[in-house]
Amino acid sequence: MGDPVFRMVTIGVYGFDGESFLRRLRYADVRLLLDVRQRRGVRGPEYAWANSLRLQAALAQAQIVYEHHRELAPTTELRQLQYAEDGRQGVGKRSRRELAAEYARRYTTEVLDRADLAPIVSALPSVGTAALLCVERDSAACHRSLIAQRLTERHHVTIEHVRPL
Repeated sequence: MGDPVFRMVTIGVYGFDGESFLRRLRYADVRLLLDVRQRRGVRGPEYAWANSLRLQAALAQAQIVYEHHRELAPTTELRQLQYAEDGRQGVGKRSRRELAAEYARRYTTEVLDRADLAPIVSALPSVGTAALLCVERDSAACHRSLIAQRLTERHHVTIEHVRPL
């Protein structure tokens, strides 16, 4: 028998409110949420629900396990690199559609290549789904897509990118 195949979704904060976010997690049968944000706060009152302590409380009530994986978060320097490219292209962080090529390259070599994903994979639920969380609405505009790609290529994880309905 081959390696087990795990299911995972990626999800962002933007475009959801707290209730629709939890509903989307329940629909995807998420049992474990892996927060890969560096800073676990989101600006704006409409996203107060996604700030770490509030999010953790809501997840606990929904019986979803929460883990923060800061080792997978981009550094401040890398985030600034992406923001500079966003500015050059005239797009806001909340409307970005893709990552800058240099950001993706450097995130991969400076963060992802140094991270040991095996413990994360071994902790994935055998029943239900795990979710990678960051803020961007579109996974292609977020480092979580790079993590997902690595998990697919090296760890037999099937990925679905979830967006607000």
